Amino acid sequence: MCRWLAYSGTPVLLDTILYRPAHSLIDQSLHSKMGVETTNGDGFGVGWYGPDGQPGPHGREPSLSTPAVVRDTGPAWSNRNLREISGHVRSSLFFAHIRASTGTAVQQTNCHPFRHGRWMWMHNGAVEGFHRMRRDLALAVDPELFLDMEGATDSEMMFYLALTLGLEEDPPSAVARMTGLVERTGRAYGVRDPMQMTVAVTDGRTLWAFRYSSARSSRSLFYSTRVDTLRALHPDLAFLREVSDTSRLIVSEPLGDLPGAWNEVPESTYGVVGPGGDEMHPFAPRAA
Repeated sequence: MCRWLAYSGTPVLLDTILYRPAHSLIDQSLHSKMGVETTNGDGFGVGWYGPDGQPGPHGREPSLSTPAVVRDTGPAWSNRNLREISGHVRSSLFFAHIRASTGTAVQQTNCHPFRHGRWMWMHNGAVEGFHRMRRDLALAVDPELFLDMEGATDSEMMFYLALTLGLEEDPPSAVARMTGLVERTGRAYGVRDPMQMTVAVTDGRTLWAFRYSSARSSRSLFYSTRVDTLRALHPDLAFLREVSDTSRLIVSEPLGDLPGAWNEVPESTYGVVGPGGDEMHPFAPRAA
């Protein structure tokens, strides 16, 4: 499978999150403790947002920038370009993903995160029996959106199905309908438990994260404790004095063993991190 992290909060250098923690995502690319595979060396990707545009006329909100995405097929632990970028890019919202292929080719277009307009998407898990149902799922993608698909993974297919089913208007409902469509299609081919997913998706302002599997035995997913609580627990950590109370990390596995820092996302749940605060809700597939 894969490992990923999503950060939202005070602008920080990517290096602060990707390399500096004791069990950073780069360390996990070689020494994952909770993944299906210990090594995740089949490519990597980072995606980040720059500052928003200037306010529009008549007080309208600024338009969100399109995220920058850098992906490569080699392992993250030895990539000099990733190291260089991480020490110079500062962002308030970014994704990072290290890949362990579940059968599709190791190529740039199959590396996460995936981007469409201002939206980014990344996934850990698999669609069981994907090779059998791939054609049926592809025919369900909006024909205009289908032209933008570049790779061959189940993850990218899930993204474009969610876009087709209304991701830009209502992300939780669109992901629920996408999941329902995949499960219905898989079971028509005799696949008992088609879906295994932890997914992160963002429009550059709000971040959604989902944990679900058809077998109710999902891959691991954690979120960071509130920063004000962490400050009280660990007043000696200078980093915590530099970030806002609204800063959050969502990760496939904890970046260290700091007591009280990490909380497991419950099974069949999605969370929302945004300007209005944090929320967590039950998640269930819906009919497409």
